[in-house]
Amino acid sequence: MATDPSSIANQRVVDILASRLRRRQVVGSRETALETVLVLRQVISKVRFSNIDQLVEIIRSVGRKLVEAQPKEHTVGNTVRKVLHHIREEYHTASQGTAVVSTSNDTLSIAKFVLQGQPRKQNVPQKTTLNKSQVMLKENDEDDPDAFARTLKPVLMEAIQDVLDELETVYDNISKNAKDHIHSDEIILTIGKSSTVEAFLKAAAPYRKYTVIIADTAPSYSGHDMAQSLSSAGISTVLVPDSSIYALMSRINKVMLGAHAILANGGMFAITGSLLAATAARAHSTPVVVCAGQFKLTPQWNLYHEYGALDFADPSSVLGFEEGNLVDKVDVVNPFYDYVRPELIDAFITNDGDHPPSSVYRLIKEAYDDEDYEL
Repeated sequence: MATDPSSIANQRVVDILASRLRRRQVVGSRETALETVLVLRQVISKVRFSNIDQLVEIIRSVGRKLVEAQPKEHTVGNTVRKVLHHIREEYHTASQGTAVVSTSNDTLSIAKFVLQGQPRKQNVPQKTTLNKSQVMLKENDEDDPDAFARTLKPVLMEAIQDVLDELETVYDNISKNAKDHIHSDEIILTIGKSSTVEAFLKAAAPYRKYTVIIADTAPSYSGHDMAQSLSSAGISTVLVPDSSIYALMSRINKVMLGAHAILANGGMFAITGSLLAATAARAHSTPVVVCAGQFKLTPQWNLYHEYGALDFADPSSVLGFEEGNLVDKVDVVNPFYDYVRPELIDAFITNDGDHPPSSVYRLIKEAYDDEDYEL
């Protein structure tokens, strides 16, 4: 197996992506998720396996390597968990003809409800294209070791394509109900440049006339790009310094933020400045709405409180070395992200509807299998 050409090719593909993640040549939640799906699809298409446990272990080993290369890009691990969830579902469907069906003599208990969580859509009988071939789905066949993989791979490719399609259409699916969340003459505050928030605001522009106030988000100043993009789309846009957020909050009707990762407790990692905006909004009882795809749901908790789990950028963009007198006297911290606590967030707008922070755990339980929380 170690000398198998397909195994060597897979190893090379995984190493290349791990190197790009480590060097931050691939950044951003959606970009890293797309790259991860493409690598997993290539690995599954070439790998040899004779039972489902072998395939799951191969995918988990790839996931561990990619996560270790860049632990701060949480969507890498999320994507691996999502693919593993689909692999198990397709395997059970192929081996049983339909997904697991709950029978009428099942007794409902609090213990079962807590363990199972929300009933999944896959618990409804579904038609399958493998009805004719399910008798050939034989694991550990000594006469033909590749028979199991040969039968299962076409369905797995379709499942991975579904994950890829979801990532490619996530902006459209989140933005389709934008006009129901944004009302005429509203003043909306946002931070930096989030592609999800940008698409959401642009989708509402043909139906509503509103004003967007954008904080410039120093030291990256990504708010400038956001302001230019929204202004070119015909949206009334005002660019303000970060220090003006609290002073303006009394005039703001809604705060809209993007997310880097949504944690299991309902909190999130978001671009620096989001905590400032959310805290000011809480003081003025202004609703805070987060636009994010479900691929950002992470079955992890922020166990390190405010700073331990964050990532940090080059401090020279805040205080350059030319300020020699100050550099030796102060410690400069330039975090990439803020941790925003769940009590500061009112709602998450996802590609599968709107949810309060208290429902995030249920969404995670539906999206991933419990055994994959730790890859």
